[in-house]
Amino acid sequence: MIAPDLETAILRLRALIDDAGAIVPFTGAGISTECGIPDFRSPGGLWTKNQPIPFDAFMTSAEMRDEAWRRRFVMEASFATAKPGRGHLALASLYRAGKVPALVTQNIDNLHQISGIAPADVVELHGNTTYALCMECAQRYELPWVRQKFEAAGHAPDCGCGGYIKTATVSFGQAMPAEAMQRAEQLTRDCDLFLAIGSSLVVWPAAGFPLMAKRNGAALVIINHEPTEFDELADLVVHDDIGDVLNPFITR
Repeated sequence: MIAPDLETAILRLRALIDDAGAIVPFTGAGISTECGIPDFRSPGGLWTKNQPIPFDAFMTSAEMRDEAWRRRFVMEASFATAKPGRGHLALASLYRAGKVPALVTQNIDNLHQISGIAPADVVELHGNTTYALCMECAQRYELPWVRQKFEAAGHAPDCGCGGYIKTATVSFGQAMPAEAMQRAEQLTRDCDLFLAIGSSLVVWPAAGFPLMAKRNGAALVIINHEPTEFDELADLVVHDDIGDVLNPFITR
């Protein structure tokens, strides 16, 4: 059901939230655009300027590893200065109120953690771009160290074990994190309200969670600027600004 206006949408959403015992927010890039982080697919998005580098290309080509890191450092200004937006703060408020046991996100920007949700309760399906990992031994590296080595040598550094260092994100062709996927599935099956926020719902298998929630009896709310293929299944569809929709749910 598409809400006819913002006021009606907020009233309907509040009723669903009040009635829910366990809410699972599922967030995509749209919740972070007001924070200055561009999304990937919309006009002017990151992938309209540069095609993503697949995982196998990163692992087999030094040139692609250098390019991947060059792009990441270009984006650093956006990620380093970004602060949680109204959507993040609203979800953190619901988390503090005990309505949200954990949150599932496709985002890699760390803003849900900064907003006040415990890192252990942020299920990151696509990883996190604010630090790096060795693809061989999984040692963690901080980005300032990687950048210093990159700029000094003119190419991406390798781990002491010889493995390649990559941002802790999931690239195309890279296996989805099994533990995160399993936890997201369990949360989805256990919830009675599923909030899909700022996601185009086209990236599988993650896009299957709203459908799973609905099939398991949960109410489904979709908040996104553009229509999605699941709109007709939802109990409430809101095509307004995410921050405007969720702002009334922020508590201090």
